[in-house]
Amino acid sequence: MIGSIIWAIVFGIVIGAIARLLIPGKQNISLTMTWLLGVVGALVGTFLAYLFGVSDTRGINWIQWALQIACAAVAILIVAMPRSGGKSGV
Repeated sequence: MIGSIIWAIVFGIVIGAIARLLIPGKQNISLTMTWLLGVVGALVGTFLAYLFGVSDTRGINWIQWALQIACAAVAILIVAMPRSGGKSGV
């Protein structure tokens, strides 16, 4: 159980870093947030791979990796999205 949690954290860090590198421009979020969103993206991507029936393949599961990275990238984009803060600039 603890080993699975540690692997999820390590894997999430890698997924979050890859996702953040693929997003153009600067994301104004911390590394910790990137790691957390990577873990979330990895979990959601794994669930989607299970739903699509591609979670159990021989060798490296490239489709699952792509889903995990895409989910992490979307999460990072949502969190890093600039907010207006109520100022109209006029």
